[in-house]
Amino acid sequence: MSEITMYGAEWCGDCRRSKKFLDANNVKYNYIDVEADASASDKVIEINGGMRSIPVILFSDGTHLTEPSDAALKEKLEALKVL
Repeated sequence: MSEITMYGAEWCGDCRRSKKFLDANNVKYNYIDVEADASASDKVIEINGGMRSIPVILFSDGTHLTEPSDAALKEKLEALKVL
């Protein structure tokens, strides 16, 4: 089980971009489709203080990024020594 979890949806361009970045860098993560799991959609809204913005990427240190750029995602993964 990965210590990184990504909440997203297939129709979401930012989600596809973040998945592509993680896959290209061989980062293991759990992917949860908010369209297929209503409780996951509720979790996203809770994390984002009422907003249903995706992707939301949760990290092992308890932090998260919402709609991160590739540069921000890279910086976070490097800080966690995943990259």
